[in-house]
Amino acid sequence: MTAAASLTIRPERKDEFPVIYDLIRGAFATARVADGDEQDYMNSLRESENYIPELALVLEVDGRLVGHIALTRVPLRTDDGRAVRSLLLAPLSIAPAEQSKGYGDILTRDALRRAGLAGWQAVFLAGSPDYYGRFGFRAAGEFDIVFTGNVPPEFVLALELEKGALTPGEVDITPPEAAG
Repeated sequence: MTAAASLTIRPERKDEFPVIYDLIRGAFATARVADGDEQDYMNSLRESENYIPELALVLEVDGRLVGHIALTRVPLRTDDGRAVRSLLLAPLSIAPAEQSKGYGDILTRDALRRAGLAGWQAVFLAGSPDYYGRFGFRAAGEFDIVFTGNVPPEFVLALELEKGALTPGEVDITPPEAAG
């Protein structure tokens, strides 16, 4: 990232969906851990009732779209019956030629800031504890949150945007097309 680079983070636009699809596919093509269908997963999230357009963000550098992140609603059923306004962070994508320049950090921090300002209480994801730990994510099990899917529990991570929001319960971060 050059000092003179102009960065813009804004909600995605429908006319950009094909470009974002290719961006996500390219970003995960070289990932250590990937299903290969992350771009289709994003499309399914957009078609679900959990999609939040203002939290599906793109990062432009000097007018070029180089990054994408989405936060969508995810149900959290707590043991005490409380409703927790929770989100799923998935996927985070940076164009291969732009990776390792700090853009993922910038985009993630901005998305989490926006979610907090909008009154969301917690964020979940399936990902690297080493990478996402820098943002404050911890194993969901540390909050006594049980994941009802097939991702190894050490990769199901949680972040409280509101201190004390997470109490024991269950969360399902299964792709919408596979749920039900």
